[in-house]
Amino acid sequence: MSSPPTPLDQIAPAFAGRLLRPDESGYDDARKVHNGLIDKRPSLIAQCCGMADIADAVRLGRSLGLEIAVRGGGHNPAGRATTNGGLMIDLSRMRSVLVDPARRTARVQGGALWKDVNRETQAYGLAVTGGAVGSTGVGGLTLGGGLGWLMAKHGMTLDNLRSVDLVLADGSLVRASHDENADLFWAVRGGGGNFGVAGSFEFQLHPVGPMVFGGIVAWPLDRARDVLQFYREFSRSVSDDEMIFAAMLTAPDGVTKLVAIAAGYFGSAERADAAMAPIKAFGTPILDTLQPIPYVALNGMLDAAFPKGALNYWKSHFIDTLPDEAIDVLIGQFSRCPTPMGQLMLEHFHGAATRVPVGDTAYALRSEGYNAAIIAEWLDAAQSTACTTWARDAYEALQPFVGERRYVNYLDDDDSVDASLTAVYGPNLARLRQIKKRYDPENVFHLNLNIPPA
Repeated sequence: MSSPPTPLDQIAPAFAGRLLRPDESGYDDARKVHNGLIDKRPSLIAQCCGMADIADAVRLGRSLGLEIAVRGGGHNPAGRATTNGGLMIDLSRMRSVLVDPARRTARVQGGALWKDVNRETQAYGLAVTGGAVGSTGVGGLTLGGGLGWLMAKHGMTLDNLRSVDLVLADGSLVRASHDENADLFWAVRGGGGNFGVAGSFEFQLHPVGPMVFGGIVAWPLDRARDVLQFYREFSRSVSDDEMIFAAMLTAPDGVTKLVAIAAGYFGSAERADAAMAPIKAFGTPILDTLQPIPYVALNGMLDAAFPKGALNYWKSHFIDTLPDEAIDVLIGQFSRCPTPMGQLMLEHFHGAATRVPVGDTAYALRSEGYNAAIIAEWLDAAQSTACTTWARDAYEALQPFVGERRYVNYLDDDDSVDASLTAVYGPNLARLRQIKKRYDPENVFHLNLNIPPA
C-alpha cells in the first residue's frame, strides 16, 4: 500500500520553479546571500517563477510548520533573507522589468536588482529612486524605504510606488495601492516584509538622463576634518537636483586612506558645472571624476566596493546636525578600522524625501540630516571578531550625537528589536501593529525587523 502524498508531493507537479533540498545540485549556491558572514541552511528552498509559485510555497511552509524566509535580492546585511532549517522562498528568478513609457511606469518583479531596473528604464530616458549599489534588491530596498541618488528630487523609492502584488500569510493574492487595500499599501511602504511576500511592484518613473553629472572627488585623509566640515556646510544649501554622500575609505590600492564626496546632479545640464563647482574647487583633491556620466554608470559606480560573498557587519544611526564633535569622533573611529574594505559613510537627507508627512507612509525617517553608516567589510574570516568589534565600538562612540530615527534597511540582528521599532517607526508603530494583526495575526513573516501583531 503506497503512502499518502506529502504536501511537497502535492505542489511539485505544478510548481513552475524549482524546489531544492540540501542534497540536490544547486542548493549551496541558492542558499547563499550577498553577505558572506551569513551561513544558514534552509531545509527547503523554493525558487519561484511567479505569484502562483509564491502562494504554493507559503502554503507549503505553513503546512509543514517551517519558518519562512523571503529572499529578493539577498543584499540585506543582516541576512534576513534566509533561515536555518526552515523554508527560503527565493525570488531571484523573478527579475522581469516591464516599462510603459507612455504612462512612465514600470512593473518590476520581486527578485529584480536595481541594475535590472536601471537598464530597462534608461532605455527610455526614465528612472526611479533606487539604491546606490546596482546589486541591491528592489524588494527589500523599496519596502524598507529606498534611499538613493534621486531621493532629493523624487523622494524615497517607496514614495514612487503605485502598487504592489503580495502573497499573504494564508496564501491568498492581493494587490495593495491607494485604491485597493489602502491600509496594507500604507503599511508596506516602510513596514518591510512583515505583511506578505511582495512578488511585483509598480513604480512611477521620471525623466532622468541618460546622461547626468556626477562622480567622486577625494582628498588625503589628513584633510578629513576640513572636507567633512565643508560637506556639512555645502549640504545645507543644496537643491533638490543634487545628492551628496561623504565617506572615509581606503583607495583600491588597499593602503591609501581617503576622505571623499560622491555627488550627483540631476537638473539641467547648463547648471551642472556651477552646481558642482564648489566641490571640485575645495582644497587640492587627489581624485576628481565629477563630469557628465551615464546615469546607469553613476548608479553602478560603487558596485565594486561591495562584492558578493564579502563578509559584512553594519551599524547606522541618523544624525540631525553633524557637529564638529561628531566629525572628530568619526575620524577617530575610522583611524582604528582594521579592514581596508571598511567605510564610514554619511548620506545626506534633504528635498522631496523629507517633505512627505511622517504619517503618510509607515516609513518615518523624514528629517533633514545625515544617515551615518558604519560599514565593516572584509574577506578573511579570521578578521571577523576584530571587524565586528570595531563597528560596534564606532557605533557606541557616536551615540552622544544621534537623533531619534534609524534607517531600517541597515539594522543588524543584534540591534534591540523594541528600541529599533520605536526608532524606525515612531508614531506609526501602533497603526502598523493593528495592520499586522489583520493580515498576519500569527506572525508568519517574522524574519525582519519584526512588528508584532497588536
